Amino acid sequence: MSLTPQDTAPPAEQGGRRRSGPGRRKASRRALRWSAIVLAVVIVGTAGAGFLYYRHLNSNIKNDDLNIGDAKDRASESEANAAGQKPLNILLIGSDARNTAENQKLGGAKETYNSTPLADVQMLVHVSADRSNMSVVSMPRDTLVTIPKCTDPDDGTVYAATTGRTMTNQSLGRGGPGCTVATWEKLTDIHIDHFMMIDFSGVVSMADAVGGVPVCVDANVYSRTSSGSGSGLKLKEGTTSIKGKQALQWLRTRYGFEDGSDLARARAQHMYMNSMVRQLRENATLSNPGKLMDLAEAATKALTVDDGLDTVKKLYDLAGQLKKVPTERITMTTMPSRYVGARVEPTDDADTLFRLVREDIALDGKDKKKAAADEETTTSDTAAADDKIGVAVQNGTRTDTLAPVSGRATDIAELLTGKGFTQAAPDTTAATAEETTLIRYPSVDLKADALRVAKVLGIPTGSVKKSTDVSGVTLVVGADWRSGTAYEAPEESDETPTTADAINGADDTKCMHVNPDYTW
Repeated sequence: MSLTPQDTAPPAEQGGRRRSGPGRRKASRRALRWSAIVLAVVIVGTAGAGFLYYRHLNSNIKNDDLNIGDAKDRASESEANAAGQKPLNILLIGSDARNTAENQKLGGAKETYNSTPLADVQMLVHVSADRSNMSVVSMPRDTLVTIPKCTDPDDGTVYAATTGRTMTNQSLGRGGPGCTVATWEKLTDIHIDHFMMIDFSGVVSMADAVGGVPVCVDANVYSRTSSGSGSGLKLKEGTTSIKGKQALQWLRTRYGFEDGSDLARARAQHMYMNSMVRQLRENATLSNPGKLMDLAEAATKALTVDDGLDTVKKLYDLAGQLKKVPTERITMTTMPSRYVGARVEPTDDADTLFRLVREDIALDGKDKKKAAADEETTTSDTAAADDKIGVAVQNGTRTDTLAPVSGRATDIAELLTGKGFTQAAPDTTAATAEETTLIRYPSVDLKADALRVAKVLGIPTGSVKKSTDVSGVTLVVGADWRSGTAYEAPEESDETPTTADAINGADDTKCMHVNPDYTW
């Protein structure tokens, strides 16, 4: 018998926060690549989802706080489009926790049992306001970032903001998944609505419940080094259907794919994710009630979510939103980066990618042209009167080959004063260099003021950025405005950078390249 949400709606939700136990954040430093399963299952949202309403499933779901950073580090909420629709941003987090015997067995490294967990998978899922397309951005676990101040919601422990840059995967051990969310918001200025987190054993149980997913390698591969490192994945050349532990191995494989980097692993994850979506949608794998119940049981036991997703009804409603996106409008990308020693850092292309997501521009390039945004469409707050807005003007005109233009901050401060911003003043305390002119603001309450300054000077809204490095609205005159009083804004491209390694959800021709050192 098929059950409708009304027939099976659970009784009043039980109070209290359901956690995964005192060791929920204990684990080791091995990579985990799992989130394909979470995303794919949620994307599918099958017609038989009434089975999800069995009451006991509610008690399976673990939850945690969404964002445990300071308010000043948080991004502004996404603005609605003309139809009143808002985009949806979900952060997928993969924990390498070895806090149970099963996770320890799957993850290996016995000496790391019950150590601090790492967020070794981080993928931002952006669903457009009109639900016509979806973009996924993976951040390599080795990305160097500034982790903001976070407060553990369980015991009140305060983790001070890092004084320098550190690997982004360490954010999970600083109070929980809410700190990983806070780190993303600080870096990208993208508001995150929800998170979903899973560990090793959760991946295996869900992969078994989903069934086989076809993946392809261009040669025989065995992910094992002479010292015993590697995922243990062993496949023959061509296409193989994988599930369970073998699916976990695929998602974790670094040694054996391409150059052995985290970037290659992200590409393999994207291929798996796309393949799973196609498999479930095209073949109706979950039309069998028994298989659907297995998946529902596995999913609710495997996931830790924020309070906004902590019941099966909320998950059901989310699935209803996500399944509207056609497979051919799903785009998987990896944050563009460059190496800094053995680690990576975001590039200018990463800033472009984040801007496209913030502005709800489809990464597949199939969007209809949107009207240019102005201050009224990018914030719901009202700016102060021009003569009440304080603006610090910095001279950032220095380049690798040219000295800074003397007195440039003073000149532009006087320009602003003449336009009615009587509190504008040059700031000579900071020596800076910027290729393009920027306006920075420290907190959401000053965003409208910053946008007002940008509008008056003709600076594009994409160059207005939140930054905790400033204490007020700050105009940095860049190398692109070394002279004159009229700013000529460079044309911004709305094309996805080629360095983002975009893969379309409907592309079934992809095959992972095997490193010759790992063939058999």
